Amino acid sequence: MADKDNLHAFFYPDSVAVIGASAHEGKVGHTVVSNMLKAGYSGRLFPVNPSADEILGLKVVKSIPELPRGLDLAIIAVPRKFVLPSLAELADIGARSCIVITAGFKEVGKEGFFLERDMAELCRKRGMAMLGPNCLGMINAAHGVNASFSAGQPMPGQIAFFSQSGALCVAILDWALGQDIGFSKFVSLGNKAVLDEADMLGYLDRDPETRVILGYIENVEHGKGFLDRAAAASPNKPVIMIKSGTTAAGAKAASSHTGAIAGSDQAYTAAFRKTGVIRVPDVESLFNLAQAFAEQPLPRGPNLAIVTNSGGPGILAADACERSRLQMAVFGLATVNKLQEFLPPYAALYNPVDIIGDAGAERYRKTLKAVAEDDQVHSMLVLLTPTGSAEIEATAQAVIDVAKKSPKPIFACFMGQERVGPGRKMLLAAGVPCYCFPEPAIESIESMYSYFLWRNRPKPVYPEIRRDRDRADEVLAEARAANRREIVEFQAQRVLEAYNLPTPRTALARTSDEAAAAAGKIGFPVVLKIASPDISHKSDVGGVKVGLKDPEEVREAFWDITTRAQRQKQDAFIAGCLVQEMAPPGCKEIIIGFKRDEQFGPLIMFGLGGIYVEVLKDIAFRLAPLSGADAFEIVREIKSYMLLKGVRGEPPVNFKAIENIILTMSALAMDFPDLYEAEFNPVLVNHERAVVADVRMTLNV
Repeated sequence: MADKDNLHAFFYPDSVAVIGASAHEGKVGHTVVSNMLKAGYSGRLFPVNPSADEILGLKVVKSIPELPRGLDLAIIAVPRKFVLPSLAELADIGARSCIVITAGFKEVGKEGFFLERDMAELCRKRGMAMLGPNCLGMINAAHGVNASFSAGQPMPGQIAFFSQSGALCVAILDWALGQDIGFSKFVSLGNKAVLDEADMLGYLDRDPETRVILGYIENVEHGKGFLDRAAAASPNKPVIMIKSGTTAAGAKAASSHTGAIAGSDQAYTAAFRKTGVIRVPDVESLFNLAQAFAEQPLPRGPNLAIVTNSGGPGILAADACERSRLQMAVFGLATVNKLQEFLPPYAALYNPVDIIGDAGAERYRKTLKAVAEDDQVHSMLVLLTPTGSAEIEATAQAVIDVAKKSPKPIFACFMGQERVGPGRKMLLAAGVPCYCFPEPAIESIESMYSYFLWRNRPKPVYPEIRRDRDRADEVLAEARAANRREIVEFQAQRVLEAYNLPTPRTALARTSDEAAAAAGKIGFPVVLKIASPDISHKSDVGGVKVGLKDPEEVREAFWDITTRAQRQKQDAFIAGCLVQEMAPPGCKEIIIGFKRDEQFGPLIMFGLGGIYVEVLKDIAFRLAPLSGADAFEIVREIKSYMLLKGVRGEPPVNFKAIENIILTMSALAMDFPDLYEAEFNPVLVNHERAVVADVRMTLNV
């Protein structure tokens, strides 16, 4: 992670050098110097070029060693072969930070990869913060720093934005200029050789000029650092991100349902959830939320009031509200009586309040004031359609006036384009978010309320799991010693015992007579399963028989299973069969598993078993370690939760037993870093108890 003093020098440099400055318009080195001047930079600016005397009125420095020692920021825009030597010279004069705009490094191949690695090692060793390479640059508009080759100068604002994509930065800057959106900081990360999103989160969390942090990421290379910095920043400021590349990474072949389903996108979603990062699907949503969070207070409850001059849009907004975590506010009697005093007799006095199409600005003002004073209202949405009677700009001013005096968030939706444009511009300039349609407005309010709930959640409690780690490690050590990746059920049973997990009564039988005797002790009916370290998918070889009712059936099943397995897997070692008690009556099948994500660690999965996991993929994910609240929520997040809760008179399953198994899986995943994935499938649960009926584990070897 970058030194915070060097990052301050990076964003607030008193001295800046442009290495590769050019007198020729259109060159990157010329654009950077021009942008710094146009931004109003008041510090010392040094163009560096061996063959020029003056660039844009500035005296040129011929070489890097001639620059003042302790330079705050160097912007490098020279051909690739000169970048590493330039960095070495900058390090020799004690430069504190640099931006490498030059491209052609790890994004183009092996040679570039190693060159970039050498650059990063040099900068870390010499204590120099480096942005890039292959980036657009950085902008701190309030300080007059535009250390980029972007077109246009953004306004100062309260929104910080960082992005891995330089092209996206260019597009967003151009869009922001058209929308009058300002930025506190604007950073193109490029290849992230040294400075990355974790460094940005760490700095922007402390930045007094930043109220909202936005990010576009394609990948995270230092997962723990990202999680730590995001978790630290989110309670202080909303962190809103787009994550592209939502397909599973598939870096390793998955041997379980969990491994096959738990892809990189689920890991990022779980990481965002754990740290409080708000994930959005597109750039429009990103900036809708950014403006809302930057300008409005958080709603302190779910109750939304809607004021409209048209019934249809009011109904659309109410429908969107019902689909969200929000709810329509129920006004107190005093509010209804107050509205009745001045609204027409045919107006709708209850939520949504329809003040009728002939409403002027004053009717809006009185209605908004009355509704805002109701204690049952936590947020408000003002809808306006451009009827012939609508006083658009005056109504916008009325909304602004009420919003300034109200501690509650107020949002506007002025529907249309041509006529409502001036009013919408007034609202946005005054800090009132204004939308073209109701649904995005509701989404913004819902996100703000969800963030309020997250920020005020109870401190997580991580229950202590009783287990014997040494006993479990003996099983894993045997597999490691044999260079065996799979740990199948008859071996993994010892791990379950070490972790005090509930299992069916089970015995290993090496002969058919032993199987019959074990079945007699366990009690009929029983299940027989093939026991082999070389067979992980038992059903593929016909290795499971259920409902065996007497000793003869057990003996016959034993011979059938072992013979079939030996014929189909001729090289497999067959230890015999596991004899296991049948499932308790009225059981439902669930699956609990984890897969170790390369960046973020163990990703816990929960869902119903059978077709629900294989076909419908009705599953929920969390990053370990799981708190008690995480275990409670993950069970209730799946769409088929109601089947577990009980339908048509069925009793609910024992949810506490399920949660205990999930928390134990989380502990197992955290205890053994070389355990790549594990799966309890199925876990059989009824209203009394839950048992782990089958288990499979996979090591990193």
